[in-house]
Amino acid sequence: MPDVLDGKILHALQLAPRAPFRRIADVLAVSEQTVARRYQALRRDGILRVVGLINPAVHGEAQWVARIRCRPDRTAPLADSLARRPDIAYAHVASGGTEIICIVRSPVESEREAILLQQLPRAAAVLDISVDLLIHRFGTAATADWTGYGTCLDPDQVAQLIARRPPAQPGPPPPPTADDAPLLDALGEDGRATHTHLAAHTGWSTGRVARRLDALEASGTLLYEVESLPEPLGYHLNATLWLRTAPRDLTATGEQLAAHGEVAFAGATSGNHNLMAIVICRDAADFYRYLSTRLATLTSIDSYTVSVRVQRLKQAALRVVHGRLVRPEA
Repeated sequence: MPDVLDGKILHALQLAPRAPFRRIADVLAVSEQTVARRYQALRRDGILRVVGLINPAVHGEAQWVARIRCRPDRTAPLADSLARRPDIAYAHVASGGTEIICIVRSPVESEREAILLQQLPRAAAVLDISVDLLIHRFGTAATADWTGYGTCLDPDQVAQLIARRPPAQPGPPPPPTADDAPLLDALGEDGRATHTHLAAHTGWSTGRVARRLDALEASGTLLYEVESLPEPLGYHLNATLWLRTAPRDLTATGEQLAAHGEVAFAGATSGNHNLMAIVICRDAADFYRYLSTRLATLTSIDSYTVSVRVQRLKQAALRVVHGRLVRPEA
């Protein structure tokens, strides 16, 4: 069972996905070998993967939140079809197996209903569908990702890790070049691949690899996703909260939500509920504690509903198969 140190390593990677093991070890005051061994064990067990991805904004893609209400007996095949689509970034089954929730990458000008189902069979499985634009993600560099399954680094440790982030360049991210394809393929397999491994994969020198990575990261063209599975870490209740607040309170409420340790994601949407949050707790009692204490302090929230996750299907570019994060082709 992963422990407190594993949680701190996860938090460190969320903040600095390609940070060398030595730097993470220095921040955590443990040996480099310990960090490397713990990371490899988490990756080998399918609990953790770091992947490099092209920023969807490069291709003018927005993110849409789709909720598909289905017949219970037809949910599984439809969910599997969605999880296999490359334009689906996240997908899970909720609400006792009658709802599929997913994130779809598609241009803003696309018709909402066409985004998701234009290439799927018009099956009787689908009873209702809503598709809303994800218009903003809340959180700072230190809080935008869920921090360590109850185990967080202290502010000084956070500062040490995020201080070396390259400054973002202004303007939209430029597209990668054709020469970048082997580099991006290797990072899609392992976002922490070493410069030596990337040089062997691309036929470049390690110096050229380092320079090109710096350029792609600084321009915003290359992003990293640090994906982990909560269940093996002891967090078995995952839920999506759909919340509503007045427009004047949207930013403040969203930022407060994003700062909650239980919240993996908080964003503003175009739907009837203009906020959504992914909450991850140990169990039902832990979830009730969160709702009745931490969420209850946000008096600007007018109403909310809950979709409890029952099956995780896909995270970023990774599918979840038999409780393990795997590449889509696996």
